[in-house]
Amino acid sequence: MELTWKFLVMLVFGSVVIQYIIIQSLTSTSFLMCPAPFNSRPEVRLGSMDEDPNTTRRMHVLILTATRCGSSFLGQLLNQHHNVFYLFEPLHHVQDSLTGENFLRQLTLGANRDLLWSLFQCDLYALERYMRPPPTNHMVANLFNYRISQALCQPPVCEGVKLGEEWSCNGCGQVNLTLAAQACRGKSHVVYKTVRVVVVGDVRSLLEDPRLNIKVIQLVRDPRGIINSRIEAFPGWYKPWYSWKTSGQRPPSLHVTPPFTTTCEELHSSVSTALSRPEWLKGRYMLVRYEDLARNPLQKTKEIYNFVGLTMTPSVERWVSANTKGANKEQNNNVYSTTRDSVANVENWRLKLPFEMVQHVQAECQDMLSIMGYRQVHSAQELKNMNISLVQETTFEPFL
Repeated sequence: MELTWKFLVMLVFGSVVIQYIIIQSLTSTSFLMCPAPFNSRPEVRLGSMDEDPNTTRRMHVLILTATRCGSSFLGQLLNQHHNVFYLFEPLHHVQDSLTGENFLRQLTLGANRDLLWSLFQCDLYALERYMRPPPTNHMVANLFNYRISQALCQPPVCEGVKLGEEWSCNGCGQVNLTLAAQACRGKSHVVYKTVRVVVVGDVRSLLEDPRLNIKVIQLVRDPRGIINSRIEAFPGWYKPWYSWKTSGQRPPSLHVTPPFTTTCEELHSSVSTALSRPEWLKGRYMLVRYEDLARNPLQKTKEIYNFVGLTMTPSVERWVSANTKGANKEQNNNVYSTTRDSVANVENWRLKLPFEMVQHVQAECQDMLSIMGYRQVHSAQELKNMNISLVQETTFEPFL
C-alpha cells in the first residue's frame, strides 16, 4: 500500500513537470534565463522595446493579497485612472492549466513569476500558453474577468460604450491580444492584482530585475473578517465553516476545508519580511490594511496614488465617493462587486460569527493579528460590543 501511494505521488509529480516543460518549450524561455521578451516569437513581435515610448517611464504595480481581503476594490481604485492598464487575476489561467499544484508549489510559483514578467513587458501573448482551448489568431474568449479592465473596454481594443465616466465592454466580444498589448504599451502604469501569490519574497527576483520598475502594494485584512467573507462568498468551499456559523456548533469535519492557517502564515511571513526593511524592497513596498482603506477611502487612495506616481483626478475622487457609500441588494450578492458601505462593512463580521469560531481563528492566527494591530476578544460580550474597535490605530509608512 505504501509503495502504491508513493508511486501515485511520483506519477502526479512527473505528469505536472512534463506538462509545464512542454508549455514552456512551446513558448519563450523563462525570464530567469534573461531572454528578450519577444525574441522567441518573432511572428507576433510587437516591436522592439526601444520603439516603445513608455519603456523607460512605465511603472509596474503588483497588488499582492489573499482571497477576500478587498483587493477587487483596491484594483478598481487604480483601474479608474485613464493612464492605467489593469488586469484582474491574470494568474488565474496558470492555476487552471497546471494540475497537482499542491504537490508542486514551487513549479506553479515559477510559472506565475514567468507570466508576471511577460505581462509587465506587455507581452500578453504569454497568456495563451495557459488557455484551454488555445486561442486562434490571438483572439481570446476566456480571458478571466476582462470586462473589469477599463483599458480592454475602449479603443483600440474594443469600440466599447462609455457610460458616464466608465467604459462598458457590452458588445466587445473576444479580446484581441495584439490590440490589448498595444493598449498596455500606451499606458504609463501597468497594474496586476493577484491572490495567487501572497508572500512578497516569492517575487523578489522580479523586484531585483533591472528591466522592471515594480512597486508592490500588499493588502491585508483582519483574518476574522477574511473567514467571514469567504464563508459568505464561497459557502460550497467552506461547508463546515458555514455550518458552524449558522448553527453555532463546531463540526468535526473542519479539517477537510481549505487550510485557513496557510493564509495567516503567508500574510504574516510577507509582512514580517517587509517590516525588516530589506534593501531589495526599498522604495518598492506599501502595506495597506483593508480596514484603513474602508474607513478613509479618499485619503488612503491619495496615499496609494502618490506611492505609485499617479495624479488624483476629479473622476477618480467621484468614483471613490460613489463606491463607498453603500450598495443595493444585487451588488451585495455579487462576489466581485466593489460597491460597499465601506465604514459599516469594516467590522460587521463581529455580528455574524459565533464567539467560539472567533476564538479558533485567533488561536490559529495570533501572530498575524499581533503584527498587523488587530485586537483579540476574550468574551462574546466583548465581541459584540461595537463601541470598541478591534482595529488599533497604527501607521504603516511606505518603505522609501
